[in-house]
Amino acid sequence: MIGPLAPAGAAAPASALSPERAELRKAAEGFEAIMVRKMLAAARASSMAEETPLTGGGMQQFQTMRDEHFADIAARSGTLGFARSIEAQLAQHLPR
Repeated sequence: MIGPLAPAGAAAPASALSPERAELRKAAEGFEAIMVRKMLAAARASSMAEETPLTGGGMQQFQTMRDEHFADIAARSGTLGFARSIEAQLAQHLPR
C-alpha cells in the first residue's frame, strides 16, 4: 500500500521549527480544522434527505464525530493548504 503523498512545497517538520513558529503552525492548523468542520456542516445542512430512523440523533452524532476527525486529519496533512497560507502570512510578523 502506498502512503499519503506530501503536499507540494511541504513545510518543515514541527520538530525543526522555533517554539514560536511551531505554536503558530499549531494555531494555523487548528483554524483550518475549524474552517473544514464549518464547510462540512454547511454541506450536510443543505441535504434534502428525509428524517428516517436511520438518520436520527445517533447518526447525526456519528457524522459530527466523523467530520471533526476528517477536519483534523485534513488540517494536519496540509491537503487544503489553508494552514500553510495562514502560517506563511503570520510568520512574517515573528521576530527573527
